[in-house]
Amino acid sequence: MHICDLINATEEGPKDAVKALKKKLSKNCNHKEIRLTLSLLDMCIENCGPRFQSLVVKKDFCKDKLVKLLNPRYNLPIDMQEKILTFIMMWARGFQGMVDVSEVKEVYLELLKKGVEFPSSGTNIGSSPSSASPAKRSLLPLPTGPTLLLIPEQIGKLYSELDMAKMNVKVMSSILKENVPGSENPDDMNLLQVCYNSFGQYSLRCKLKL
Repeated sequence: MHICDLINATEEGPKDAVKALKKKLSKNCNHKEIRLTLSLLDMCIENCGPRFQSLVVKKDFCKDKLVKLLNPRYNLPIDMQEKILTFIMMWARGFQGMVDVSEVKEVYLELLKKGVEFPSSGTNIGSSPSSASPAKRSLLPLPTGPTLLLIPEQIGKLYSELDMAKMNVKVMSSILKENVPGSENPDDMNLLQVCYNSFGQYSLRCKLKL
């Protein structure tokens, strides 16, 4: 919180802070330092307001610094990868007009089109990776009917697909509430189409697994 207070204290505070975060994330393969930097970023997003937020949602930060860390060569733990993806997802649908999110929304759409699986909307940014839970999920009762001989990994994958579908439903619902027929935002309609198309893909993949 002291760092957030320092950032808010001057006009150049947010700009200097983002510059420092970029430097910390650039070519940094130390997982501990990256984790601490992501935690600080999370705190700053919550407490430093639109002046700071408007800078981190730009491509030169959210794509060139954050998404770049998802490259396999960085070998980030799953929970850190999910944290980055959750940032992108939340920023693309967040701030409600106070901040121009067009650039991060474009990054979000690009990742969706590439087939990147985002954490479910219920995932807490600071929570443990959802991929650690398939074993527990496999103990849930299956619907009555013919016995399905699925291994735990397949069951976990099906639940992951369901979580993604639920997240898309919430995104689509939010878009429909925000747009007035006849004056729709083109970016929102593009995102709506991507989410809609995803349902067919999820349905097909689930059928193939069964």
